[in-house]
Amino acid sequence: MNMKTLRKLAKQHDLAPEKLDKIELIRSIQRGEGNFDCFAKAYDGYCDQSTCLWREDCLPIATQRPRDN
Repeated sequence: MNMKTLRKLAKQHDLAPEKLDKIELIRSIQRGEGNFDCFAKAYDGYCDQSTCLWREDCLPIATQRPRDN
């Protein structure tokens, strides 16, 4: 999902999208929807959330970035 679409979605959840990078923005949206804020945390490439809106963007990013502390 591109940043323009993400920012629009974030505003629907009363978030300030201009202050967040893509990963934090999506995690904030996930929390706002009552979901786990797991975007880009499937470091081993495994995710059991097959219907997740973010899955297509998530897995490639998760497997190529360092783990969160």
